[in-house]
Amino acid sequence: MGKLKIGVVGSGVAGMASAIRMAIKGFDVHVYEQSEVAGGKLNQLNGNGYRFDTGPSLFTLPQLLDDLFTAAGKEASSYIRYNRLDVVTRYFYPDGSVLNANADPVAFADECSATFGEPAHNILNYLKESKLLYELTANLFIFSPFPTYKVFSSPEAKLLARNPRRLRAFTTMHQVNVKSFADSRIVQLFDRYATYNGSNPYKAPGTLTMIPHLEHNVGAFFPEKGMRQVSEALEALALDVGVTFHFSSAVGKILTDKNGVTGLLVKGEEVKFDAVVNDTDIFYAYPTLLPEKKLPWLYKQQEPSTSALIFYWGVKTTHPQLELHNILFSENYRKEFEEMERGRISTDPTVYLFISSKQVASDAPAGCENWFTMINVPPDTGQNWPKLVEECRVSIQAKIKAMLGIDLKPIIEFERVIDPPTIARTTSSFGGSLYGISSNGMMAAFSRHPNHRKSIPGLYFVGGSVHPGGGIPLCLASAKIVDDLVSSPHNSCNL
Repeated sequence: MGKLKIGVVGSGVAGMASAIRMAIKGFDVHVYEQSEVAGGKLNQLNGNGYRFDTGPSLFTLPQLLDDLFTAAGKEASSYIRYNRLDVVTRYFYPDGSVLNANADPVAFADECSATFGEPAHNILNYLKESKLLYELTANLFIFSPFPTYKVFSSPEAKLLARNPRRLRAFTTMHQVNVKSFADSRIVQLFDRYATYNGSNPYKAPGTLTMIPHLEHNVGAFFPEKGMRQVSEALEALALDVGVTFHFSSAVGKILTDKNGVTGLLVKGEEVKFDAVVNDTDIFYAYPTLLPEKKLPWLYKQQEPSTSALIFYWGVKTTHPQLELHNILFSENYRKEFEEMERGRISTDPTVYLFISSKQVASDAPAGCENWFTMINVPPDTGQNWPKLVEECRVSIQAKIKAMLGIDLKPIIEFERVIDPPTIARTTSSFGGSLYGISSNGMMAAFSRHPNHRKSIPGLYFVGGSVHPGGGIPLCLASAKIVDDLVSSPHNSCNL
C-alpha cells in the first residue's frame, strides 16, 4: 500500500494498539495525546508513598495483548508479566455472607453451594452456556467490523438467524439470571457483570451473560507491577516499532474535505495525514473534532454508560479479610440502578474495593494498603458533585464499617477523589461516561458506532465508545479491526 502517514488521536489502549499494528506494517504513525503521559484512563497516581491504578482494574483475555507483541516479533514477557488469579473477587453481602468467587469453575460452584445452598450444577450449567454464547458471538460482534455483509453472511450469523433466541437479546440479563439460579444473592452476583460496560442488568440484553465466561472459564489476571504496566508495555512496544508520540498536544480538529480526511489541527498548525484514527469518545469527537460532521441519529439516541466516583485512600493498616478485588453489595440492587437512571446516587451503593498492594507490595508503605474505592454513578449532567462527594464519602465509610468492621476515619492518611466531571475533563469522555454508550436495550450492544464510515474516507474509530465496546480486551479488538480496515478498506461498513 505504500508508506501511509497516519495520525492517531489519543493514546489509550486502543489508540496505542492501533498505532503499533500500523507501524509494524511500515506506516509512519504519529500519536497525539493531550496529557503529558500515555495511557488514557489506564493510568496511575501517587502520593505519600502510595501508588494507585486509575483505570481498568481487571485484566481478561491476555492472549489479545500477547498477540500484539507476537505481531511485532517481540516476546510479551520482555515487556509485561502477569499472573492468573485464584480468587477473582470476594463478595460481601448485607446479611453478613461472604463468598469467594474462585476462578476455577468447579471450585466456584462448590463455594456457591456451600455458602448459599445454590446447586453446583446451576453454576456449572450457566458457565457452560456463557462459554457457548461467547463462542457463538465473539467472531461476529467482537472481532469483526460491524455491520458488514461479510458478518451477516457468515455461518454464525446464519445459525443465529435460524434460532435468534440463542442470542438472548430479547430478554434482559436479570431475567436470564433469575431463571438460572435459586438464590437471589447469586442472581445479584451475576447481574453485576452488566456494570462491566456501564450498563443496567434490568435493561441490558441477556447476551451480556457471556461476560462471566471470561473470568471463570478463561481466567482473570493481574500484571506483576499493576494495571498501569499494561499501558507502559504498550508505549514501550510502540516506541520500539517506530511510533512517534506527541504529548501535551491536544488535537483541535480532524481536518476533512470532500474526499475525506486530510490531517489534524494541532496547536494551530495543520499536519497532513493520509488517514486518522480517533481514540476519543465519539460524543466528544463529533462536536469538538468534527464540527462539520454529524453524529448519526442511531448513535446519538443511545443511552450513555455509567460513570464512577472513586476515592483513592492510603490506609495505614492491613486487612487480611480483603482480597485484591472486593465487592460490598447493596441491599436493594434494583433501586441502586433506578436512582442512577434519575441522575442520582443511592444512599446504599454497591462498593468496589480494589487493593493492588495485595499483589504489588510496593504500591503501599509497609503495614499499609492502597484502597481504590469506587461506586457506579450517573454521568455528569450538572449535579452538585462537591456535595455528592461529601455525602458519598459518609455513606461509603458507614457501609464499610457496618459490613467489614473497619472504621476508616482514623486510618486514612492520604485521599484523592475523582468524580465524573474530572473523568470528562481528563479523558475527553462525554459526561465522564466510562464506556461511551451503555448496552441498555435489547439490541444496544450491537448498535455501537462502527469503526469506519464510508462517508468519511480515511477516518477510523477505536476505543470504548465504538464497536465492539469498552474494557482492555475490546479496545484491543477494535485496534485489530481498524488495522484490517486500513489494509483492506473494502471490508468497511456501509454507513
